[in-house]
Amino acid sequence: MDTIERFEQFGQGHVFQFWDSLNEEERTSLLEQAEEIDLKELAELVKSLVGGEGTQSEINYDALEPAPYQPIPDDIESDSRWQEAKQVGEEALRAVRVAAFTVAGGQGTRLGFNGPKGTFPISPIKNKTLFQLFAEKIRAAQDRYSSAIPWFIMTSHVNHEATERFFRENASFGLSESDVTFFRQGRMPAVDFQGKILLESNGSIAMSPDGHGGALRALSRSGALDEMESRGIEYLSYFQVDNPHVQVVDPYFIGFHAQSNTSMSSKMLPKAYEKEKLGHFCVSGDRLEVVEYSDMPDELTAQRDENGQLRFIAGSVAIHIISTKFIREVTSDASAISLPFHKAIKKIAHIDDSGEQIVPNEPNGVKFEMFVFDALPFAGEPMIIETTRLGDFSPVKNAEGVDSAESCRADQQRLFAQWLMQKGVEVESDELGVPINKIEISPLFGYNYESFAESWERRGPEFDLSKEAYIE
Repeated sequence: MDTIERFEQFGQGHVFQFWDSLNEEERTSLLEQAEEIDLKELAELVKSLVGGEGTQSEINYDALEPAPYQPIPDDIESDSRWQEAKQVGEEALRAVRVAAFTVAGGQGTRLGFNGPKGTFPISPIKNKTLFQLFAEKIRAAQDRYSSAIPWFIMTSHVNHEATERFFRENASFGLSESDVTFFRQGRMPAVDFQGKILLESNGSIAMSPDGHGGALRALSRSGALDEMESRGIEYLSYFQVDNPHVQVVDPYFIGFHAQSNTSMSSKMLPKAYEKEKLGHFCVSGDRLEVVEYSDMPDELTAQRDENGQLRFIAGSVAIHIISTKFIREVTSDASAISLPFHKAIKKIAHIDDSGEQIVPNEPNGVKFEMFVFDALPFAGEPMIIETTRLGDFSPVKNAEGVDSAESCRADQQRLFAQWLMQKGVEVESDELGVPINKIEISPLFGYNYESFAESWERRGPEFDLSKEAYIE
């Protein structure tokens, strides 16, 4: 049975209603899009999420409890458990058992930037891009551990070619080309409220990325997971492209994961206030779950413990360690584990049966997406470790205000000032803790405090901080 016949069999034959008017190139493109779609899976999603015969997974809020986590000790250097975890993590890095994985399918539209988000310039003095900062952190970690650290980057159909071109033009920022692998995120068709696939044009389907949860099956379907396994990679350090503060390969985190009875671990950030837009790490029975901030009832987000702290304080910042064996298990056709899809009701531009372009004023359809944290309940005993805001999380999401380029650059300078002051250097700062004169420290000099301190001791305090200072 050919592709057009299969679509007709599943009641989606209208996708090819303009077939006779398309040229060969347009027909080829439409068929390629159509062949991405699992029609059986789509029919089940329409039945359960659109047709009303089923619903998205329900949360039993009465059974929710705050998830346990491993807090950062006051003195990490003298804490035996954290130091043991660090040693295990460093051994894994030296043995080439760890790869970095960046979810980088987004564009810089919300930042007023035309291009892949990873190509957005973000460092405070040199205007290094997000991709360059990650690349330099990986290079520095490779030097530190005398080991290769493969980097896998998930793009989207929208930005794949531009991302690959950016890396070619910049010689992969000093990384070996064989250590940088690009692959595309999967897509799902948008449907109307009757479950009919929407067309973007006469020769194209309204397709959208399948969510960050789709990263796991994209790893499998693209062959990237095969490559990891062939290289002996056991652990994947997962992070998102909009967060330049992330520790791309954190030996403490890797070590805690390797020592645990789990296949997926996460970092938590203590929420700064009740309504902060971070998902909540919770447990329901013996299952670890992440409850989105928009789904959490106000009475739970407001709960306090006996010390006056938020009870549900563990916020998710999309930083995970995932075992490659678990990814294989989750994505296998024979797997009993299936990550759920979620529906997002959206305004979706499309064409009608006459080929006229429709730009709706109200939501008119459904997009389907998966969330990577939905894998956590299947991963075994929860392992969550605490992190700090400056040490791991200052995302670039908005053009201005909270989580903007301005706030991120300020946070970078606060972090660099903190490192310098820990070495006894006086740094003049404003009332918000931002240095009066801009400071930027290259990840090649120091990508965390320990590596910075080692470089500082080798080179000595030879920098003039009375003006802008770039330390490399």
